[in-house]
Amino acid sequence: MKEKPLILVTNDDGITAPGIRNLIKVMNEIGEVVVVAPDSPQSGMGHAITLDSTLHCQKVIIDDGPQTEYKTSGTPADCVKMAKSELLKRKPDLCVSGINHGSNSSVNIIYSGTMSAAIEAGIEGIPAIGFSYLDHSWNADFSKLNDSIKNIVINVLNNKLPEGVVLNVNFPKLDTDFKGIKICRQARANWEEKMDKRTNPQGKEYYWLTGKFVNMDKGEDTDEWALANGYISVVPVQFDLTAHHFIQQLNTWNF
Repeated sequence: MKEKPLILVTNDDGITAPGIRNLIKVMNEIGEVVVVAPDSPQSGMGHAITLDSTLHCQKVIIDDGPQTEYKTSGTPADCVKMAKSELLKRKPDLCVSGINHGSNSSVNIIYSGTMSAAIEAGIEGIPAIGFSYLDHSWNADFSKLNDSIKNIVINVLNNKLPEGVVLNVNFPKLDTDFKGIKICRQARANWEEKMDKRTNPQGKEYYWLTGKFVNMDKGEDTDEWALANGYISVVPVQFDLTAHHFIQQLNTWNF
């Protein structure tokens, strides 16, 4: 009998978030599932890891299911490190991260704890996918994503990802069915930010980070275009940040 694939599930919204609970149910239909996820929300943590404080990890039962679950006090990247180093009986065949409550398209991948967990898995040589849904509501209907998630996961398991590549998958929020899946590049966009300065009743100043997302990219091959037009976006992401195209020119400088 063929051994079921071992699937590591994690996220950045916390182990009790509806997104990860839905993802666990879908993964249980595909393989043997081990969940290692933060015990509290870790959104926007990027690729932070815990260096100057202790990490705690506890086996838990959140709901019915055959999965094995652990909650940790660490970041999403910590969860992957903990899983590989301490908790898993063997290297997993796949790591899935999410389903995130909100977008991780375009430049948002830089800040995303969801995608940082997937990237950490990739660094460890584990095929990985980050899933995000453009609905911030805690009560979002994640079940409508299930068939597409299974399709993408099975394709990754069957076809394999090249070394150093993970997938960033985003689902648009629609009242109708998704139009399909688009393989995309990351849109060139950023946040125009400002600090909202306020004063508390004791007269002490404090700040809230605010801003708006600006897409400067008009290409129809981007994740932002796909999502705006009703498609699921799939972006292959590499964690080698070298600007290879600039190496030759940089070598001409007089250092």
